[in-house]
Amino acid sequence: MSGVNVPAHYYTQFSTNIDFLVQQKDSRLGPSVRSGTHTGEKASPVDQIGSSEMTDIVDRFAPIQRTDGPLSRRWVFPISSDHAQLLDTFDALKLLTDPKSSYVQSAVFAANRRKDRHIITGYFADALTGVSAGTTETFGTTLTSSAGQNVSVSLGGTASNLNVAKLREAKRRLMATNVDVTKDKLYCTASSKEHDSLLAEIQVISMDFNDKPVLVEGIVTRFLGFQFNWTELIGTGTDDIAGTSNMVAAYAEGGMYYGSWQSQTTDISQRKDLKGLPWQAYVMMTGGATRLEKERVIRIWCR
Repeated sequence: MSGVNVPAHYYTQFSTNIDFLVQQKDSRLGPSVRSGTHTGEKASPVDQIGSSEMTDIVDRFAPIQRTDGPLSRRWVFPISSDHAQLLDTFDALKLLTDPKSSYVQSAVFAANRRKDRHIITGYFADALTGVSAGTTETFGTTLTSSAGQNVSVSLGGTASNLNVAKLREAKRRLMATNVDVTKDKLYCTASSKEHDSLLAEIQVISMDFNDKPVLVEGIVTRFLGFQFNWTELIGTGTDDIAGTSNMVAAYAEGGMYYGSWQSQTTDISQRKDLKGLPWQAYVMMTGGATRLEKERVIRIWCR
């Protein structure tokens, strides 16, 4: 919604309100990731200690051998985004309602979507590690092996969409990397296309296969322990049979992180540097996302 469209809201006998067109208004992924606030050009949200093993004592009074656990550090970088809309004062005189607050609300909706896009990009983007972010971790270098982080597009059907077989494989791979699926919350981020595909799976919609309903008002909310985040913002990529597929993320709690340098800042002010002295509704935010552990994130290819 821009100031050039304001004449559409001029008063007539049938136009007394300003409505928002269909759009994603909230951040649907924020509750499923770890988060924190930062300052500076980059931030390390967590220092990580890898696994180590004990050694057997075979000699009496032998010297103690030191065992050092592997250490790592993740980095997240800020990206600044803004959203400015102008409202001409001449138009304001002709409006039956004052839309300035609605303009800000529209910009906040855009900021919430921007946050989700940061997280979605972070699922499979390169992650920087090391003492000073000098090491790059690439996601999914092994496509379809048992140790890989990608679920084949043809699992459960050639070039298929999301199905029970793919969700089972995603969960198996999380368990194979020692994710405690009995304690860690599991999430799956997908689009309406994948949702429609799941509705065709009898194991999803039938109570014969579930101990409690997974459909709420016709929406799949949970299945196989995964809580679903439905959004149309997910990305596409080249799958393991060289086609274009949606990149569905299945991940465990603690696998993703969103860092905020500046939360949504809103301002309504008059632009005295512009002719007509228009009002400006301005929203700005600074944040970024990263994958904390590759082993906690699985990519499911879905056609």
